[in-house]
Amino acid sequence: MPPEPSSHPPRAIVLAAGRGERMRPLSDHTPKPLLELHGQALVAHHLLALARDGITEAIVNTAWLEQQFPARLGDGSSFGLHLSYSHEGARYGGALETAGGIATVLPWLSEGGREVFWVVSGDIWSPDFVFDAALAERFAASDLHALLWLVPNPPYHPAGDFGLGTPREDLAAGAALGVSGASAVDASRRLTYANLALMKPALLHGVPAGQRAALGPLLRRAMAQGRAAVLPYDGRWANVGTPADLAALQAQAR
Repeated sequence: MPPEPSSHPPRAIVLAAGRGERMRPLSDHTPKPLLELHGQALVAHHLLALARDGITEAIVNTAWLEQQFPARLGDGSSFGLHLSYSHEGARYGGALETAGGIATVLPWLSEGGREVFWVVSGDIWSPDFVFDAALAERFAASDLHALLWLVPNPPYHPAGDFGLGTPREDLAAGAALGVSGASAVDASRRLTYANLALMKPALLHGVPAGQRAALGPLLRRAMAQGRAAVLPYDGRWANVGTPADLAALQAQAR
């Protein structure tokens, strides 16, 4: 039988603390997630999608030019949700990297006994992605600590990140345990992490709040323990890394 719906719907963290070096000179004066695409800030597309799919609360972590985020996004009401901020620049002197940023707000993400939370990078474009509440419930009921979406390797990252292991039909069609490392999966079978994920607090075990920490080692540890699964994502997706990337997407129809 499907798990009972949680009385505390998942919250989400939108990662937006990076400097965006490859997006210079555009990012010299505007944080990359606040650059506009089709009339909305990049990060705003995620906030609208989260609200559309029933997420009512999200937090954005910031560092570079961070005062621009609340000035531009406000309390989130214009997007249909309640928005909070984790200002890493003001509080810690700079960005804490992905795992450090998540660990720092983990008490908020897991408040009220929430078992899972959504993670999305503010500078990707994924207009077809669905923050699936039913899938989040199945993930919560599983023994996994992370569920990641993977995309075909873009030209700038031909080696990929992770591969597909044993199928996990309890989650969704195509879901499989994730594997990493050249010894675990042939390079031709690896895909790239889409910066879209469901996670549990257990994934961040041992990561102190307020300290810099990368996410990659935690994901590889979880995969080695059989605690991370992956799903291929075949919707439209782009890592908007450079002015050329942004211009190319801008030229496409909405």
